[in-house]
Amino acid sequence: MNDYSKFVPNVHFEQIPIRNLVSNQDYQRNLSQAHIARAAAHFDIFQINPVKVSRRDGINYVFNGQHTIEIVALASGSRDTPVWCMIYEDLCYEHEADIFANQMKFVKQLLPYEVFSANIEAGNSDQLIIRDLVESYGLRISGKTGPGLICAVSTVEQIYKRYGYHVLDRVLRLTIGTWEGEDRSFSANILNALTKLVIAYGDTLIDDVFKEKLGAISIKQLTRLGKERGHGSLGYAETMVLEYNGKKKNSPYRLTMNKLYAKESMIRAELRVQEPVHCDAVDEDQSMLLSEEL
Repeated sequence: MNDYSKFVPNVHFEQIPIRNLVSNQDYQRNLSQAHIARAAAHFDIFQINPVKVSRRDGINYVFNGQHTIEIVALASGSRDTPVWCMIYEDLCYEHEADIFANQMKFVKQLLPYEVFSANIEAGNSDQLIIRDLVESYGLRISGKTGPGLICAVSTVEQIYKRYGYHVLDRVLRLTIGTWEGEDRSFSANILNALTKLVIAYGDTLIDDVFKEKLGAISIKQLTRLGKERGHGSLGYAETMVLEYNGKKKNSPYRLTMNKLYAKESMIRAELRVQEPVHCDAVDEDQSMLLSEEL
């Protein structure tokens, strides 16, 4: 009979109250209280994985799941709440630290498009609305670049979640009307730059003027100029404003750069008060993973 024991962890499962778990080992990272608070506010029992525990000298040491137990404690309001634990009885401290350090080495992280597609299959409304809006313009959300494809998935989702349907609709409409669906026009920097303009200038940004002025330069040139100015998508937004204004200082459609900077400062101030979620699994997405988190 074949022996498969070396492929199956020597563990057993128990429900252990959080108060009986210890997670202050030196190899652990610092707890993110902001992450714990946000995750608890969006608590979903189906996103919780078993906590990995090393039982040494009768003490239950958590070596994967320190944020999970704090999230459950906060959401339930009690450290008497039990959590499912996968218990190892034969680990030493050094082995725990080694497992902690290397457990993500061969994990295939989810890509934004994979997460988006799963949300579509789950029937989640945000992604369905985004998909329908994109497809109404004859485009598709995709995991790769190509004609008629948008692969800056995280960017599109963030625009929708932060600013709403109508802003995303206008950004897509301006992009398509200006560069006629060229695939490089749907990059994250272009979409974010356009969003900055839409938010900063509102109706003073004349769509037809934008299409005429910016349509006169290629995406390749716009990208080069934007990169030269630096500061990511803000450099692209500055380039768009300069091209929109043209050389006539008395143009009735002229946009002031100060208004763009003022709005950018407000946005950055709002984002600074939100500590980033420590999640490496999904590109630039701020996805909530209760299921650990190393």
